[in-house]
Order: sequence, then structure tokens, then C-alpha cells
Amino acid sequence: MQVYWSRSRERSCAVASVRDVTFELLRAHGLTTIFGNPGSNELPFLAGLPDDFRYLLGLHEGVVLAMADGYAQARRGPALVNLHAAAGTGNAMGQLTNSVYSHSPLVVTAGQQVRSTVGQEVMLANVDAAALPRPLVKWSSEPASAEDVPRTISQAIHTATLAPQGPVYVSVPYDDWQAQSSVEARHLLSRTTVTAAALTTPQLADLAAMLDRAERPVLILGPDVDATAANDHAVALADALAAPAWIAPSASRCPFPTRHPAFRGVLPAGVKAISDLLAGHDLVLVVGAPVFRYHQYDPGRYLPEGTRLVHLTVDPGEAARAPMGDAIVCDLADTLARLAAAVTPGRRAALVPLPPIPTPRPASAGRLHPEEVFAVLRDTAGADTVWVTESTSTTGAFWAQADLREPGSYYFPASGGLGFGLPAAVGVQLADPDRQVVALVGDGSANYGITALWTAARYRIPVIFVILRNGTYGALRWFAQVLGAGETPGLDIPDIDFTALAAGYGVTGVTVSSRTALVEAVTDALAAGEPRLIQVDTDLTTP
Repeated sequence: MQVYWSRSRERSCAVASVRDVTFELLRAHGLTTIFGNPGSNELPFLAGLPDDFRYLLGLHEGVVLAMADGYAQARRGPALVNLHAAAGTGNAMGQLTNSVYSHSPLVVTAGQQVRSTVGQEVMLANVDAAALPRPLVKWSSEPASAEDVPRTISQAIHTATLAPQGPVYVSVPYDDWQAQSSVEARHLLSRTTVTAAALTTPQLADLAAMLDRAERPVLILGPDVDATAANDHAVALADALAAPAWIAPSASRCPFPTRHPAFRGVLPAGVKAISDLLAGHDLVLVVGAPVFRYHQYDPGRYLPEGTRLVHLTVDPGEAARAPMGDAIVCDLADTLARLAAAVTPGRRAALVPLPPIPTPRPASAGRLHPEEVFAVLRDTAGADTVWVTESTSTTGAFWAQADLREPGSYYFPASGGLGFGLPAAVGVQLADPDRQVVALVGDGSANYGITALWTAARYRIPVIFVILRNGTYGALRWFAQVLGAGETPGLDIPDIDFTALAAGYGVTGVTVSSRTALVEAVTDALAAGEPRLIQVDTDLTTP
């Protein structure tokens, strides 16, 4: 029975089940796509799924979570995940690390055993369910009563979508779904919550004056610029200031067009390396990124002598934990738009753009250099392509060849959790069907999320999966050099045939080892209208 709340139907409302009300609540928030992998605890919620809901099955919970992550990021809105108790939650938590740092608004639900048996720790009970996904999730709960389930899920949705966005978790005992809901739950269906954190007029004037006074300002832009569709405002500010623009280190999205005259590249992820590149700049404006997401240990001064840093962020946590600079928690799109209009243009000489895209490096016999692979894909797939990348040893090669112009064109695992690329590409394509999605995934990373191929085939989601096969964990080989670790066991993974694996999951695949064959394979894949996999044997490169 589906019950629609209205004053004329208060009698029906009075007997509506928790499950009926919850589906109405999910509809109200546009959460009619469910990413899941079911277990016994979840069946009472899923049985007889309403016709206007669709269920996307993933064969592993990590894949499920990453698909939902890509979907939420691409649609700039929440996504609903349904997992199985503690076991399913545990399998998904590796991917949850990426969702935290990409500020992905995921509403993750999990089934729990019958409420009266939870304390006995019977089979498939989620012991201390609310504590399980912490500290990764933004908020976590198991309702204290069946009647409180709809309100708890409402709280989860609003918490996930309020700034800073992020994943939340709700565990629901499976006998709660058929319990009677309160008539007062009708208020949940029309509730809205918004964040309004615009700069005051004096704050804006002070910031604009500070930028005007600076002799050599520089912009460092992060993923939240792209997540809030503030890219054009960032360009306008860079143009007005004649300031170079860098992408923040450990970039999970692309906030700035990579062939704009102001673009300077992606910052490295080390303290000294960043400080060296900022030398000579008197004011650093960081927008939509942590200060900073370092990776390799590279000790040095946080900032050059005489350099001031100002941080604009949607995340109070990022603002509070930064080791230097002054922070303002605000709406990024509004702030950048107003700031671009408030600063005084023409105060500095025009920037000299970077050199043109370099000629790809030559490859060895029987293999392609990753730069050549990315050049072919760039020229063949077109400027509107969306790139989901998880080939960590080829990031430098990718950015050297990239020509990213539009918002929402690039996604990368925000916390380095492998297994993101293949399933996230499926989620992004589902949310953005009018653009072609290409997944660029290393052979090491691909094994973590390979079952995403089945979902792509099952639902005919036309992602082009490109597997760059070099037979080793290339990023780890580079780190072994950085750390002076020498030769280390467990770094080689030779002879994996991804075309055979793809065929087993229902995806047509082909192996290529020349530029001509790659162009032909990409052209065929673009015309296929279904998922395709291209395996390319590549030279080993470093990040």
C-alpha cells in the first residue's frame, strides 16, 4: 500500500507503515535510485519495490558504494545506498574513505536484525551499529524505536546534503518497516534545510582590497569549486587578478580549464614542494580545498617567508585543522562570483600561458606510453568527455595531455582508496547520460572494482573502460624509490587478461598495442551504445 499524506486522508495516514512513509520521504528528495547488494535483513524493505524506484545491483559492497559516490558527485545531489548489516557495511568502508573527502552526500542504510533480538548478538546482528562506520561518516544512527525511523532517515538526508556535504549512515531493524507510523510524520515530507553563508559586505570588501593590494596573488582551487559549479567564477577571478591558478594537491575533481592562460598545473602533495612553487607570491587564496592534502613526507616550511594565505571553504573542519592561514567558511559560488566583480581588473600584466600540449613520449616495442594513450583518447573522444581516472602511476602523464574545459569532467578517488574508478564511472554515466564517460584505470586498481563490469553490462550503461596494463603496482614502485625501500615483494601482477574477465561479466573487450589499433578501438566503442573495455599494454611511468 502506498499512502500519500493529505488532510483529506488522515484516516489512511494513521495506518501507514514506516516503510510506506519512508518511500514517500525518499520520493520527496528525489532518492528513487537505490544502489545496493541485499542480504536477508534488507528483504522486507526491498520486497515489492514501488514501480517508480529503480534498484542498481552491485556484486560487492565496495562497488556499490563507489557507484553511488560517482552518481552523487555527477548529479550534485544525494544518492541512496542499501547495504547488508555489519558485513556489508564493512565491505563498503574502504570506498567510504573516498566519499568523506570528496564531500559526497551519500545516505547509507543497512539492515539490522529484529529489534527484540539485537542485544543477544544473534547471527547478522549489527553490534553497536551506529559506531561501526565512525569516524568516517558525518553522522550515524540506529533509531530508538520503529516510529522514529522516518524522522531519522529525514535527519540523515538533511545532514548529508547540508554543507559540508558527506556520507551518513542509518541502521534499521527489519521488523520496523511494517510497524505503524505516526500521523505526525507527514511534516517530514515538506521540510527543507539550506545553508546560507554569504560573506557580509565588509568581509567581501576587505578580501577584495587584500587581493588588490597583493603584488603577486596566486589561486589554488580544489574539488569543491567543481562540486558547487563555481568553475566559471574561478576563471573570472583569475582573469580579473591576472593571477596564476593551480589545482590543489591530491585533486579529486578539476575546478579550472586546463588550457586557460592562467592554468599552471596540479600542485604536488609535499610540504616543501608546495612551498617552493609558491615562492615569490605574497598572497595565496585557497578555494574549495583543504590546506593542504599532503601525501608523501616532504618536510619544509609551510609557506615562504612573507607569504599570506587565505582559505575559503565550505567545511568548518577543514578551516579548523589547517596548520596556517586565515579561513572563511562560506558559499563558494556566491563568494567567487562577488569577489570577481569586486576586485579591480587590469592592475597586473597579462599572464604568459603554459606551452602547448607536449608531444607524447615514444613507447617501447609492443607497448604504448601512457601520454600517447591519453593523447589519442583526448583527440578521439572529444572535448565533452568525462574522465574517471584511477591509474595512480600515470597521473602526471594524464595532466600533461589533458584538455578539460567543462565542469564535471574529471573524477579521481579523493582519499586514494582503490576500487573507485570502474564503479564510479558507472555511477557518473548513470547521472550524466548525455556525456560520454571514459574510465582510465590501472591494472592494479581494476582488480578492486572489477565486478562493476557486470553492473554496466546488466543495465547497459555505456562506459568505455580503458585498462592501462603495465603488470605492476607502479605507484608503489615509485614510492619504494622515494622511501629508499629497495626491492619489495608483492608489487608485480603480470599476465591478467582483462578482456577475458570482461567477457565473463558480459562486456566486449579488446587488447591493443599500437596507436592505430587504439584509435580504431575507441572509435568503435564510442559508436557501440553499450559498455566496452579496451586493454592497453603500457610502459611503466611514475606519478
